[in-house]
Amino acid sequence: MLAKVQSGAVVGVDGLAVEVEVDIALGLPFFTTVGLPDGSVRESKDRVKAAIRNCGYEFPNRRITVNLAPADIKKAGAGFDLPMALGILAATETLKSVKLDQYWVLGELSLDGGVRPVRGVLPITLAARDLGIKGILVPQANKMEAAVVDGIDVIAITTLHQAVEFLAGKIECAPFRLDPATSFARARSHEVDFDEVKGQEHVKRALEIAASGGHNILLKGPPGSGKTMLARRLPTILPDLSFAEALETSKIYSIIGLLPEDMPLIATRPFRSPHHTISDAGLIGGGQIPRPGEVSLAHNGVLFLDELPEFKKHVLEVLRQPLEDGTVTIARANLSLKFPARVVLAVAMNPCPCGFYGDKRKECVCNPAQIHNYTSRVSGPLLDRIDLHLEVAALPFKEMSAERQGESSAEIKARVDQTREVQKKRYAHHSKVFCNGQMGPKDIRKYCVLDVPSTRLLEKSVEKLGLSARGYHRILKIARTIADMEHSESLQLRHVAEAIQYRRMA
Repeated sequence: MLAKVQSGAVVGVDGLAVEVEVDIALGLPFFTTVGLPDGSVRESKDRVKAAIRNCGYEFPNRRITVNLAPADIKKAGAGFDLPMALGILAATETLKSVKLDQYWVLGELSLDGGVRPVRGVLPITLAARDLGIKGILVPQANKMEAAVVDGIDVIAITTLHQAVEFLAGKIECAPFRLDPATSFARARSHEVDFDEVKGQEHVKRALEIAASGGHNILLKGPPGSGKTMLARRLPTILPDLSFAEALETSKIYSIIGLLPEDMPLIATRPFRSPHHTISDAGLIGGGQIPRPGEVSLAHNGVLFLDELPEFKKHVLEVLRQPLEDGTVTIARANLSLKFPARVVLAVAMNPCPCGFYGDKRKECVCNPAQIHNYTSRVSGPLLDRIDLHLEVAALPFKEMSAERQGESSAEIKARVDQTREVQKKRYAHHSKVFCNGQMGPKDIRKYCVLDVPSTRLLEKSVEKLGLSARGYHRILKIARTIADMEHSESLQLRHVAEAIQYRRMA
């Protein structure tokens, strides 16, 4: 007796069709799972057996073989519990259904037959829709993320018994419907605002440039100068996520299991701030079955590294490729996966171990060797990939106690949106470039043409500051963004001059 149930798995950030084949044959009672299952899948036989019996069905006292095809892809997670149980009931003809081949099935089983939520429902539902599948059975707790995908019926299941009755045609379960646009618009909100920040106008200006052009930024200054406070407000002035970007980001959160049950889409730009004790696998992703790391969780948003020199050096070095390519490539013996990692990198650091080097309020107690050792923990190649370098000075009392409120995030964001619209039109023919920070050498030659005075100024600055070719290109990208902010078609001397000052610390 053979039965087949359609299900899905996640490979990288995409869904993959998995066929659950169940064969029940004469022989000594034995339950085996093949098809590269991991530990959690192998353990499912005990959950499946208990769930079938506790739902009032008879568990076959025979040899049961479950194959998860294709066999060359590692299968992980408890999401195959429900399709396995349905396959066993179909093979014993307890479940007689013509619907099994019309639906994909996902869900973990509890011992009493309840269906628990699983990870990766969103990318699997997208894969099912793209393959023309009529519908998908998902746990009740996962129904909202699955319903974001249009063009497929989402059936929310709470128990194994309900799934059997539905597939047998004994009960009707209306597909769960959701208007993604409504929930997407409703979910946009921020808890912080730039109008809470006193002073630091030059830093706000640099953050506006970073948001306008998608540039990376470094904030360097003494403790309490507002570096972290300012960086945390960067997402509030970034352009709103498009629906496609929200779907990209939400897929990653679904795979990790961080997508809230009541929020089917990540509607605001992500802001991730990992602790400095994080490992390289935690930062860029990894594992025996590779999973996304913090840099991918910050995709389409901001990755903030506070106290930059406190991170292990080899952890920081793994950021080089993602910052250049916007993707993370993780290679294993039998497969190579790419995770999206298009982020605005914001980093903050003190100028020395005590934090007060160059501070007028408090004397630094570090000697030159200590300062050198501290700053050298961050490599030159990594700093070279950061466009804007800012010194954040401590605020004087008058500015801290001033009642005057600064610009709100909404006011700054309105200008950023206008600048991004200019870039959107410029790069409309590009598939990988969406803002100035992502320009390649060909784009720089085309869109960053300098006049004679600007060329001379830049030449002197490159020689004086000892900038690399990458540093030279970063200046041109920043100047292009500043010009766009002023709605200027050509790069002027003032645009280049301002861009150069953001590389003096590099």
